Amino acid sequence: MSEGFFAGAYGGDASRLPADAKLECKICWHVYDPVAGDPSSQIPPTTPFAALPDYWCCPECGAPKQGFLLLED
Repeated sequence: MSEGFFAGAYGGDASRLPADAKLECKICWHVYDPVAGDPSSQIPPTTPFAALPDYWCCPECGAPKQGFLLLED
């Protein structure tokens, strides 16, 4: 994780994310759930957050994926 990110932020470090991890946008609280994917961006169901393209952003507010926060179970 980059030092420019605070605890819980994804920050671009995919190696620390389990495939079933849910992440939440820190701006609008939209939750990316890999079970659902992101139909608005043509991301199919079962796509892990780590496999999203670098250009992917929050479908609700446009925040970059690096600002998403890992949701704890």
